[in-house]
Amino acid sequence: MLIKTIPVGQLETNCYIVTDEATLKSAVIDPGDESSVILNYIETNNLTVEAIFLTHGHHDHWLGLDGVREGTGAPAYVHKADSFPAKERGSHMMFPADANIKYYAEGDVIKVGNLEFKVLETPGHSRGSVTLLCGDAMFSGDTLFRDSCGRTDFEGGDMATILKSLLRLSNLEGDYEVYPGHMGSSTLSRERSFNYYMNYARNNG
Repeated sequence: MLIKTIPVGQLETNCYIVTDEATLKSAVIDPGDESSVILNYIETNNLTVEAIFLTHGHHDHWLGLDGVREGTGAPAYVHKADSFPAKERGSHMMFPADANIKYYAEGDVIKVGNLEFKVLETPGHSRGSVTLLCGDAMFSGDTLFRDSCGRTDFEGGDMATILKSLLRLSNLEGDYEVYPGHMGSSTLSRERSFNYYMNYARNNG
């Protein structure tokens, strides 16, 4: 498995391109902006994108979606709780309802080449936040950051809920490489030891 990180947009959202090296089939996670940059990497490396995953519906994680979808023809997935008709969206832009979007939820497993992405519902930063597990990699969106967690003051956010999600991630067996929605990567074992919010959740869960 090859994981390419491309920070995109004003908020430097981490877009991940995850590739099965045996087949060159790939998934794009959180195309937050700069679709031309994402597509250039895909084309340069002769990749076939089979799925586009959104870890949640905040606009900095999907502004590049249309370009990537048009350029690859791949289906896109988001949790239904973060997809709203435009007239129902709050001031912090959520993903607009789209007839072509696919919805995934807890326990779904989506294959990309020989890779399998398992969906965990981890709300709190938003109602529809998910974490994706693939092998020993965890794509945590804005739920879990290195030494921190996602903010909960946007519409649909809730601190008690994100703490439950952090506790759930902490209780997973084994270790994972953690690839968050912003900033640098980490490991789950490191976050268990040093992440204040995860430790608070473990001590008060």
